[in-house]
Amino acid sequence: MRILVMSGIAVCGVAALGAVGFFVFGCSLYRPAPRTEGQPVTSAPTIGSTTSPSGKSATRPAEDTPSVVRVGGDMQTMTEIAKSEYRSGACRITTPLPAGYPTPTPPGAIEIKRYPVVRRAEIGGTISPDWGMNFAFFPLFNHIKRQEIAMTSPVEMDYEKLGEKGAEKPSSWKMSFVYRTTDLGPTGVDPKDDRILIEDVPPMTVLSVGMQGPYKLNRVKKGLETLRTWLSEHAEWEEAGDPRSLYYNGPEMGEQEKWSEVQIPVRRR
Repeated sequence: MRILVMSGIAVCGVAALGAVGFFVFGCSLYRPAPRTEGQPVTSAPTIGSTTSPSGKSATRPAEDTPSVVRVGGDMQTMTEIAKSEYRSGACRITTPLPAGYPTPTPPGAIEIKRYPVVRRAEIGGTISPDWGMNFAFFPLFNHIKRQEIAMTSPVEMDYEKLGEKGAEKPSSWKMSFVYRTTDLGPTGVDPKDDRILIEDVPPMTVLSVGMQGPYKLNRVKKGLETLRTWLSEHAEWEEAGDPRSLYYNGPEMGEQEKWSEVQIPVRRR
């Protein structure tokens, strides 16, 4: 009986600690500062072609936007679209992307991609993003639920100053749920949760590497190493902003099959 009682106390203690942790981490979330007109907007590259599985360039019509160019890594594997799913090897994406978003980059491939304007609901934090993503998810999910907005993939993470030399972790981060289109609901502060900012992010050009595996900061840093190695060999491009990651899957997908991208905003020198 004593063992049972002690076990019960231990379980209650763990639950209490979990509740305290949820409260503390939840309180560490905050509303990100809005973009200002003075912040740089990356220019779009001159891209009119995409690389086919054979490695040859195929012209895309001008109205076929956004543009994507395979520039390194795995030059053969392509993302397939079948039955409203994106597929690449064991990876799957079943949730729709925002209007005009590029096809997800296959794991191991490096691409230059142009993104359109997108409306995002954003929340910020300073604790470890590996922990913070779990606590930031629920306020954002409740936001789109209140607004009756369908879940869209990917969930986006922006990492402030992770791009600086020697930075082992970001000074802060921003997690975003993307809207399907920019006409869904107003921009501004969520009146029900003032930690959430809804704003339109202008078009950007990024260098992106497809990733497969758990959504962890150490994997983001490995992706950044790959991208910076590519940039060191292509002097015509330079970094133009803080790095970010795009997470395409929820808990329904196994850790080893999860699909993501690590990206650096870039511009031509």
